[in-house]
Amino acid sequence: MKIDPEFEAVLSGLPEFVFNSDTLALSRELMPVAEPPSKDIERTEFTIADGAVVVSVHRPREVPGLLPAVLWIHGGGMIIGNRHMDNAQLERWCRSFSCTCVSVEYRLAPEYPFPAPLEDCYAALLWMVKEAGQLQIDISRIGVGGKSAGGGLAAAVCLMARERSGPPLSFQILDCPMSDDRQSTPSSQLEGVPIWSRESNQFGWKCYLGEHYGGDDVSPMAAPAREIDLRDLPTAFLAVGTADGLRDEIVDYGTRLSQADVLVELHVYAGVPHGTGMFPGLAATDRINAILDDFVGRSMALGPQQRKQRIVVASRMRRSLADLECALNFGLNSVFGGQPSPPVGQFDGLDHFIRQRRLRWARPRIIADR
Repeated sequence: MKIDPEFEAVLSGLPEFVFNSDTLALSRELMPVAEPPSKDIERTEFTIADGAVVVSVHRPREVPGLLPAVLWIHGGGMIIGNRHMDNAQLERWCRSFSCTCVSVEYRLAPEYPFPAPLEDCYAALLWMVKEAGQLQIDISRIGVGGKSAGGGLAAAVCLMARERSGPPLSFQILDCPMSDDRQSTPSSQLEGVPIWSRESNQFGWKCYLGEHYGGDDVSPMAAPAREIDLRDLPTAFLAVGTADGLRDEIVDYGTRLSQADVLVELHVYAGVPHGTGMFPGLAATDRINAILDDFVGRSMALGPQQRKQRIVVASRMRRSLADLECALNFGLNSVFGGQPSPPVGQFDGLDHFIRQRRLRWARPRIIADR
């Protein structure tokens, strides 16, 4: 298995580690604690779902009005992690895109197997919508996302929202999602996969599913890759590295989403291992973050008014292109309603047409769309 040299240099200094019942307690002790938020970010803690779930709400200070929002679900193989793991990323999004980020502290397996973690995440989504007025959230621009186990839970939240008729979601961010307990793909059988090995993945799924692990009765809500019908799901961003054991299941899920007529961005990064968030400061990590941030920024911008603007622009551009085709096929006289063409030498005919016709239709509105 080939690994990007930049990541390989860092991985060479790390000891081999496998998650199992002997290492679980120590792994949990090493999880990050909450640092004070940046001065330009307001962070508020709420206890929801009758005290079972805690969420952190990140919001940029001094930004009034309703903001788009994302429910963020942390990674950790369903067995470790907390809502503070990705605070730096969430603050960056708040700052860059004037949005609200809600990070949920779902209960962990094996103490709380499926469906408890998923129900906690869905409860957080319902709470966001219910308290949208207090939180100043634009409910027409809510997405859900997560990394690794959080990505798998985010995919499951989208399936659950579809099954339970809401709340509506604008987008889903599935960053190296843990989505298939069957481990039947070629990449899932690779030996020596860094960060999240085959053995660790198996342990995480066994903790989450218990006696149902690998069986025919596992719900797609637990393992989204098992879902057959992927229609009517929100626009999706999927990302995985070629040095990740989850690679093949993620590529397959993204492909099937696209085949189900879901708008999909699928990014496969050469030589990149699982969990790039563990490697801040690398040039490759910065490039990967920039790709993700670009999707988040575009998704946050597309509320109902922006979608309407995009439709208007598309409609005007289609008309412009039709006019251009008419001009090329039948001559400029047919386009200008029988009026004579511009004098020879004043403008080239096609250049005049583009200036007076196509740009008049498209240019004034196109800047309204990111």
